[in-house]
Amino acid sequence: MKSLFQKLLIATIASFLGFGCGQNKDYQNAISDGSYQIAAQDKLTTVIINDIFSPPVASRIYAYSSLAAYEVTALSDPNYQSLMGQLNGFEKTEFDTTGQIYYPLASLAAYYKVATALIFSENLMTEHRDKAYADLLEKGIPDEVFERSIKLGDEVGAYVIAYFKKDNYHESRSFEKYTVSNDPGTWQPTPPAYMEGIEPHWNKIRPFVLDSAAQYKTIPGTEFSTDPSSQFYKEAEEVFKIVNELNEDQKDIAMFWDCNPYKVNVKGHVMFAEKKITPGGHWMGIAAISSKTAGQDWKGTSETLVFTSIAIFDAFIACWDEKYRSRLIRPETYINRYIDEDWLPLLQTPPFPEYTSGHSVASNAAAEALTSLFGEPFHFVDSTEVNYGLPVREFDSFRQAADEAAISRLYGGIHYMPAIVNGSTKGKSIGNHLVENVKTKSPSFSPMAENKK
Repeated sequence: MKSLFQKLLIATIASFLGFGCGQNKDYQNAISDGSYQIAAQDKLTTVIINDIFSPPVASRIYAYSSLAAYEVTALSDPNYQSLMGQLNGFEKTEFDTTGQIYYPLASLAAYYKVATALIFSENLMTEHRDKAYADLLEKGIPDEVFERSIKLGDEVGAYVIAYFKKDNYHESRSFEKYTVSNDPGTWQPTPPAYMEGIEPHWNKIRPFVLDSAAQYKTIPGTEFSTDPSSQFYKEAEEVFKIVNELNEDQKDIAMFWDCNPYKVNVKGHVMFAEKKITPGGHWMGIAAISSKTAGQDWKGTSETLVFTSIAIFDAFIACWDEKYRSRLIRPETYINRYIDEDWLPLLQTPPFPEYTSGHSVASNAAAEALTSLFGEPFHFVDSTEVNYGLPVREFDSFRQAADEAAISRLYGGIHYMPAIVNGSTKGKSIGNHLVENVKTKSPSFSPMAENKK
């Protein structure tokens, strides 16, 4: 069988014969901005949706893939600091960087290497990779530089793969499934699919920066009660009334931030899934959009994607820790039992406990990470959901977007306010912890000097 390089070389020779000598081109400009890495991430998002990964698992896929790409960035430029020694269990090592290496390509190779190792539909990712490689070869990258760059990317990717294999994910696949309790205040599977609780042991996954899943433990939610005069009943009634009285803008907000990869539709006797982007995938899309909006080069894009993905990854670990500690009943179940048996939320209830809101935690963690990189205000047009039939929305800051994502869960009828408010607080703490403890820029880095290049 021909190697990947041999296949791509044949394609290059064919291009050479038809169009002239591509290797006379200035290949150093073949990758200048982050478009190739963003395209790879877009493809990864498509595969994540296709393979129906849960929001926590999807956050893991984005994070390790982005980490591999970024570590090549750190090798390429002393202005960027490696995350080795900064992330839990990510020990320092050395890579052979002798000879001429085209680092943007090596970074891309590292991304594809790790992403492909974390998904089911590997062929979809490798096909996308091969097309990108063929395109870059046509832009004149010398054969020996191409080979050396791919080799470095694969080596960095392999090191990251060895790293993620120790995060307890594999072991967690054999842990016990969630057992539904008969306690009236605890979470119960919800219609129409009545799926079992997703990832009940996600708090056992090693975080990147947090010292444990419970480092920013959320304050207890409102005490469960069925008494109409109780605070808990009033919070459920608030959800009930708001969903019944939603205006068009509130409905649009709820739908825009739905991001439920488990949505199941029922028509007659037929039940089928509607594939959607995850909450983390939405924010990784925002990170990519922001990178393009700011005109970042490939190195800045790499930094943006890894910093955002780490925030989201740790956010899901911390959020899921609380979800399966409190195991709180969802509004849909409570309202059907104690207020109106025919009531339905606007959005389909996700298959895991209510407290705290995953959107609130992850969105605010991501917003703090992105704000640290781009500042505030920062205007961007969020077109992440266009491919899924929804219009764009515009924001003047990441925090504004996070606030909207959080409140969307009330409009959707799937969270009480304490899960949103306390979840947002938790997410901000996680994001700020990342900003304070992980540095991607070297102390001598000057943004003003970088912008003048």
